[in-house]
Amino acid sequence: MGNVVILDHPLIKHKLTFIRDKNTGSKDFRELVKEVSMLMAYEVTRNLPLEEIEIETPITKMKSQVISGKKVGLVPILRAGLGMVDGMLNLIPAAKVGHIGLYRDPETLKPVEYYCKLPQDIEERELIVLDPMLATGGSAVAAIQFLKERGATSIKLVCLIAAPEGIEEVEKSHPDVDIYVAGVDEKLNDHAYIIPGLGDAGDRLFGTK
Repeated sequence: MGNVVILDHPLIKHKLTFIRDKNTGSKDFRELVKEVSMLMAYEVTRNLPLEEIEIETPITKMKSQVISGKKVGLVPILRAGLGMVDGMLNLIPAAKVGHIGLYRDPETLKPVEYYCKLPQDIEERELIVLDPMLATGGSAVAAIQFLKERGATSIKLVCLIAAPEGIEEVEKSHPDVDIYVAGVDEKLNDHAYIIPGLGDAGDRLFGTK
C-alpha cells in the first residue's frame, strides 16, 4: 500500500469508534465525522509549500512563513462526502468547494455521474476528494478520472475507512493519487459493504434509510 497514509492518531481512533457504533445517532454522527475530517485535514495539508514573508510583531520586524503555491480545492463525492467538508474548511477556510454526484447502479455496482460543478481553476489547485467510505473503489476511481479529464493535475483522496479492495482499485487506476484513511477494514461483503465498516455513511449522516 505505497500511496496509502493511515492516520492512526489516538483522537482519530477514539472518534472513529463512536462513528462506527450503530447506537450513535445522526446528530452525533455528523459532529464526529466533522471532527475527524478536521483532524485528517491537519495531516493531509502537511506538505503544502511555504514561502517566507516579512511581518512586524508588536516588538520587532521578523521573517516568517506562510502557505504559498497551489491553492486548495475540496471535492466531496455526493452525498456522503458533504459530511467531511465543514471539518476540512475549519482548517482551510480559503479552499473552494466543488461537487461530484455519483450513484452506484444497483445491478452493475458501477458508478454513474449525475452532477459535476467545480472551481474554474482546478488545474491550479491541490484537490482533495472527500468520501467517508472507500468500498469497491468504483466511485473514487470515477470521480478522480472526471477531475483529470477536466484538467486536474494534483489530487488526494481522503476517506474515513477503506476496504483493501477499494485501495487496490484506486492504486491500480490512479497510482499518482495519495490515499489518506483513518482505518483500513477487513474486506467487502457480498453486497459491497465494508466489514466491519460503519453502515451507509450517507444514511447515517442525513437520517435516511
